[in-house]
Amino acid sequence: MAPLKLYHYPMSPPSRCALLTVRNVKVDAEVITVDLFKKDQLAPEFVKINPQHTVPTIDDNGFVLWESRAIATYLASTKAAGSSLYPNDPKKRAIVDARLYLDQALQIATGAIMYPIHAEGATSIPQDKKDKVYKMLGDLNTFMEGHLYAAGNELTVADLALLATISTVHGIGANISKFKNIAAWYKRLEKIPGFQENEEGAQTLGKYMKAKINLTGTWDD
Repeated sequence: MAPLKLYHYPMSPPSRCALLTVRNVKVDAEVITVDLFKKDQLAPEFVKINPQHTVPTIDDNGFVLWESRAIATYLASTKAAGSSLYPNDPKKRAIVDARLYLDQALQIATGAIMYPIHAEGATSIPQDKKDKVYKMLGDLNTFMEGHLYAAGNELTVADLALLATISTVHGIGANISKFKNIAAWYKRLEKIPGFQENEEGAQTLGKYMKAKINLTGTWDD
């Protein structure tokens, strides 16, 4: 059986979610870089695979799928069935899904900060956009009270998705140290497979964004 193919760009938070899942389900994978800055995603051969030309995209022996959270839940269900990553218990799974929706909202709010900087020449971040991100982080911090992970006391795909997003938020300047549960969770995740790969991608993106707005510290400095 051929290895799973993951079409990936390290600076992309959704793509890093998929890579973290690949690493944590411990599936044999060929990671193929699609450089978004070079417009590799528009190459005819990639558009043929994914007409929406987005990363991440996987090819699992002919089954092609994109959208990071769909990939994460698919891989957990098929490559690590019965594990805590995407539990079979309907109530536990519902909490994981709820945290994935929170991650999606946080990622959209983060994108609303990054897109104007990357594509429109913005040189600062409006306070209301910072406040929106901080509100969501505050909610997550509350949800984590008394728990080791985002959806309880076991690692799930929600943690992997949120790690990809929150490492990005941290990289572009958000001060996560004031959220004690998130800060402890982030530290806890240092031991999981793929953490360092994700961190490197997030920091590369963060340095790019912060250089654009001449930011050296956090949003709160």
